[in-house]
Amino acid sequence: MLKKRALTTTILSSALLAAVATGIAAAQVETITVTATKREASTQSIPIAVNAMGESTLEELRVNVFTDYLMQLPGVTAGGSGPGQNTIYIRGLASTTPNLTTAGVAGLAPNVAFYLDEQPLGQPGRNLDVYAADINRVEVLPGPQGTLYGASSQAGTVRMITNAPVIGEFEASASFGMSFTEGGEMSNNVEAVINLPVSENFALRGVVYYDNQGGYIDNVAGTRSAIESARFRSAGTMRANGVPVSANRAGFQAGADYTTNVTYIDADNAALVEDDFNDTTYQGFRVSGLWDINSDFSLQVTHTRQELDSDGVFFSDPELGDLEIQRYEADEMEDSFHNTAWTLEGRLGMLDAVYTGAYTDRQTNQRVDYSDYLFVGQYLPYYICDGSVSYPGAGGPSGTCQAPNLFVDSSTDTTVFTQELRFNTPEDRRFRATFGGFYSELELAERNDFTYPGSVNAVLFGQTGFSPNYPFTTGYISDPGPFPAGVIFRNDVLRTDVQSGVFGEASFDLNDQFSITVGTRYYDIEVDLEGSANSSFCNGFQPDANAFGTDISDLYNGDGAVTFHGSCNTADHITYTDPNAAGIPASVAAALAAPDAARTDGFIFKATGQWTPRDGMLFYATYSEGFRPGLLNRPGGAAGPGGYTVPFALESDEVTNYEFGWKLDLADNQLRFNGNVFFVDVEKLQTTIFDPSIVNLFFSDNAANAEIRGFEGDVTWAPRDIPGLTVTGAFSMLDTEITEVLTPTDDVLVGSELAFAPGFQGNIRARYEWELDNGLTAHVMPQLIYSGDSVSDVIEINKIELDAYTMASFSTGLTSDGWSIEAFVNNLTDERAQLSNNFVYDRERVTVARPRTWGMRVRVQY
Repeated sequence: MLKKRALTTTILSSALLAAVATGIAAAQVETITVTATKREASTQSIPIAVNAMGESTLEELRVNVFTDYLMQLPGVTAGGSGPGQNTIYIRGLASTTPNLTTAGVAGLAPNVAFYLDEQPLGQPGRNLDVYAADINRVEVLPGPQGTLYGASSQAGTVRMITNAPVIGEFEASASFGMSFTEGGEMSNNVEAVINLPVSENFALRGVVYYDNQGGYIDNVAGTRSAIESARFRSAGTMRANGVPVSANRAGFQAGADYTTNVTYIDADNAALVEDDFNDTTYQGFRVSGLWDINSDFSLQVTHTRQELDSDGVFFSDPELGDLEIQRYEADEMEDSFHNTAWTLEGRLGMLDAVYTGAYTDRQTNQRVDYSDYLFVGQYLPYYICDGSVSYPGAGGPSGTCQAPNLFVDSSTDTTVFTQELRFNTPEDRRFRATFGGFYSELELAERNDFTYPGSVNAVLFGQTGFSPNYPFTTGYISDPGPFPAGVIFRNDVLRTDVQSGVFGEASFDLNDQFSITVGTRYYDIEVDLEGSANSSFCNGFQPDANAFGTDISDLYNGDGAVTFHGSCNTADHITYTDPNAAGIPASVAAALAAPDAARTDGFIFKATGQWTPRDGMLFYATYSEGFRPGLLNRPGGAAGPGGYTVPFALESDEVTNYEFGWKLDLADNQLRFNGNVFFVDVEKLQTTIFDPSIVNLFFSDNAANAEIRGFEGDVTWAPRDIPGLTVTGAFSMLDTEITEVLTPTDDVLVGSELAFAPGFQGNIRARYEWELDNGLTAHVMPQLIYSGDSVSDVIEINKIELDAYTMASFSTGLTSDGWSIEAFVNNLTDERAQLSNNFVYDRERVTVARPRTWGMRVRVQY
């Protein structure tokens, strides 16, 4: 309560100061033109919150990749584990970070839309990590943006806008950079841009880049064995985050003696020990052409290709030495995409018409060390220990447990096709409108092979190893099998998200000072999931498997049929199509009765009132709604406690946002203060849960309701008395709380805060430029970034704290007409800034900012 009162007092005080400030004249503070409202407008003239970093700011801050611009934006956070593996959160609307090894099967849709120019490219667990080469600006629109941007714009939208070709101008530039990381490896990058005026109405623009980022995490020597398995832990065992292990998560045989007659073979990572093993390389190009067809129409076509290669991991184990981790299998990722986009603009009578479309194909191949699963995988010993260990006789457990080095081979192929047609009425009219239609289709084909190498040597009741397994399914399948040696589980799915919508916003000027804007969107979204989650477990039990029960594996294929592996006998598999068939297992009947798609449709609304008492002073109040589509659940239909049943399909979670904001240019435009206060009501928040008292698989549900209160703003000061000085700062204050739990689990608690929602974040930087006698311009720029503490999850057993941090940086350089040179230091104090944290596998894994890095860069242009 005191925290809320303090926040409210601060909000009211700041709003009062803003309201009484006066004095408007010619602008000195830079104003950026954005297209946040689907029209070109300055950030100061539109009644929505928008944080925009223009090309010069991106250059000054040396923004190249996802984490670079993330850290410059208070109120914007991310959960994830490295390049190409992050999920964006805005205003603290977060529950949990997707597990990459199940993102395609059970990953929640992102609630922040990421746009490359006009195309949304969000994906569960893997926001596209586009290298910021020749970028015009980055726009961040906090709060629901669904009326104009559709699904997954529930918490906000991030837009990366590339530079378009310029007709009639020749331009060429190149930049070179080199840096050194404290205790890590050298990094270097190069980028070249050219703009060619081919004719009086046609131009080409191209950019090519290469960036090699040296590692700074050490993979250090270690061993571990299956004795550390969750199967052998007792109820009450304290996890590292202070939460005791509950009875339903205790080892099933924790009371037996597993130390006397059992031999444990160690996993040993000696062959993988390496300093600075998390290297990353970005390389790619973009080429675009702009054709002014005539005075009314123009066409731009752009093609982009990028490859991201990464080794190692970007998190460390705080129980080891500084920036150290122990990995027992190689971590590797290749992430490539190509994108072709087109925009046709023109005039049809009084209407401005824009047709945009894009097609993106993204392929990701990743190998993930899965050995940490040992600490929570209660069934792991079934696969890597002898049968006499897993099922001890009268003499107690005996035999051998193989080394618990595990890995996942993950392959995803994502294609996104989008089209939008929209119209704008004339901007200078008292009544203005933007309206149109949108269509997108996303296909995500994902195959994950969970590999336990020790399973090949385990002795299962006289049989060594697991038999080769073929996926028994009549639906979608990417590989007919058999599974590679050691593969115990395979997720092989095709997920399709189809979205269509019709939208419109209209503004009406009541008089010179007041106007209102109303908007709505009708949406229709369908999420399909086909394929299977197969297991090799049954193959180990031959021939008398009936003793181990039935209903071991039932697979929903998304085509109205279910393949059932009866009695753990691979020869006894039956495909069912009728849920009422005689003798059909209950779990199979439930799967047949499940919906074959998660369908979401309806309307969302937005209304804004705007008051402009004078030039340079704008106040607005907004009501807006947002949503995120649902998805299908793998263990749908499973019975839980108190009559609860795991849903086959999640409902969309929905937010209602109430916001009051202001945009002020003060003191003869030497001072700018933009800010807003907001309250967000969250209903049916989606999250991913693993609670064995409900079902022994990860599942997703609309787990809770929540509330978010916040205050955010940015200030820019360019004093006329000190030419060349610009001071810029931004801040975010959040108060988040779960108000009601909807799923019968103790893993989500009323009163707890949402994930990745620091109570306070802020940054400030000052740039001072001055002219030298020889025609050169010199500059210095110090910067401070602060983030308060937060938590990594709303799930109590997975929750761990992210510590607060303060980071400093400094740069200085010289600029001439045709060249510039700059020296810089990032993370000046060598702070271990915790950007993300993961505790899903009962061990803390902290993703930190790059250690202190110093370097230089040179830029030439013509």
